[in-house]
Amino acid sequence: MTNMSRRNALGTIAVGAAAVAVPLDAGAQTPIPSATVPAFAGSHAPKPLSFDATKLTGLSEKLIRSHWENNYQGSVKALNMVEGRLSAAMADKDLPPVIYGDLKREELHRTGSVILHELYFEQFGGDGVAKGTIREALAKSHGNFEAWEAEFRRTAMALAGGSGWCILAWNQYTKSLHNYWAWDHTNGPVAGTPLLVLDMYEHAFAIDYGAAAAKYVEAFMHNIDWAVVDARYKAAARG
Repeated sequence: MTNMSRRNALGTIAVGAAAVAVPLDAGAQTPIPSATVPAFAGSHAPKPLSFDATKLTGLSEKLIRSHWENNYQGSVKALNMVEGRLSAAMADKDLPPVIYGDLKREELHRTGSVILHELYFEQFGGDGVAKGTIREALAKSHGNFEAWEAEFRRTAMALAGGSGWCILAWNQYTKSLHNYWAWDHTNGPVAGTPLLVLDMYEHAFAIDYGAAAAKYVEAFMHNIDWAVVDARYKAAARG
């Protein structure tokens, strides 16, 4: 079993098995719910685009539709499947920890992908002009707003040619704003609440720009709805 490939391992777990008590040791048992619990409900549904994909500046409808339909919705479907298999795995007392670990890693990866993509699409549809409390806060945290923007773009380009996300976040622990470098969907900053997220995977820009990532970043900045980012900041700072 330990030599089984990750894909095959995930495929061996039956969905919807009845849950039973799983022995932890000779003298103790942990009761397992008889029905699917909320943590593994597998009921995530794609969120529709909140903007007109034909009216973005420098980003084509074809690119946006492909990204939303294939990459984002693919992660929603995968997350539902993984949660279903985790639900079934609760009843499998013989499942090796290494295989359960594969499921938990995939759960983390797909959860991050779904959330970051929803934040990404939600912030489109604006004119790219920063305003409000968030602009003032970024000017204070980085010396001036232009310095923050230059650092955000630089962080994004550090991921060009690879994969990942550039994330402006409010760190709840340090009570400060930072641009974070995230290699994949699991690298969210500790105690960080995402405010502005930039997808730097090639699927986010290759249809329009090929390998010209800098042109994509430029187009992205022109389409930000800063009212959305400002609302996220205010909510995070209050929290």
